Amino acid sequence: MGNSVCPICIERHSHDRVHTVLSLEISADAHVRGYVGEKIKLKCTFKSSSDVTDKLTIDWTYRPPSSSRTESIFHYQSFQYPTTAGTFRDRISWVGNVYKGDASISISNPTLKDNGTFSCAVKNPPDVYHNIPLTELTVTERGFSTMLSSVALLSILVFIPSAVVVILLLVRMGRKATGAKKRSRSGYKKSSIEVSDDTDQEDNNDCMARLCVRCAECLDSDYEEAY
Repeated sequence: MGNSVCPICIERHSHDRVHTVLSLEISADAHVRGYVGEKIKLKCTFKSSSDVTDKLTIDWTYRPPSSSRTESIFHYQSFQYPTTAGTFRDRISWVGNVYKGDASISISNPTLKDNGTFSCAVKNPPDVYHNIPLTELTVTERGFSTMLSSVALLSILVFIPSAVVVILLLVRMGRKATGAKKRSRSGYKKSSIEVSDDTDQEDNNDCMARLCVRCAECLDSDYEEAY
């Protein structure tokens, strides 16, 4: 059975000296999709075997489609240094946290011209040997289907619950109306409370009638005295 040697961690030289090479692992999304005018986050994380110090550096670069030209768009070393020239001027923001292994950035107001390949490189001396992951960004216009799906989602969240409430109210009103018809057909007998309410109403009507008659009599008597 052959000996297995870590190709990154250990190098053995002819004089039997062993040198340890610290490794650093970087991860990034292989493909990111964004929309014109909507902020896009380019995620990049790293794991280092050394503690983070002020010597740590982060470099983001951009390469346009079908081109070998590479453009530096962001640099970090204790402070943030977004590019001040080129296509991404004033549009790159730092959204990472080096103490949490996060080296992410964001692009504001993206356009179709931002399509291309982005790379994230991190060095944390003495941890400097690492892979360089690539992220392919595709920026497109939001189509009618996307807008339609947003409207449909709004309808589900707002209008459907309202419709359910209205339906429940209509069902309740219908049940009350059906119950009233059944009571009238079966000779429904009013309760003592309902009878009392009807009696009070009749007494009030009688009082009003008597008051009107009395007023009429007073007017007649005044008219006769005048003559």
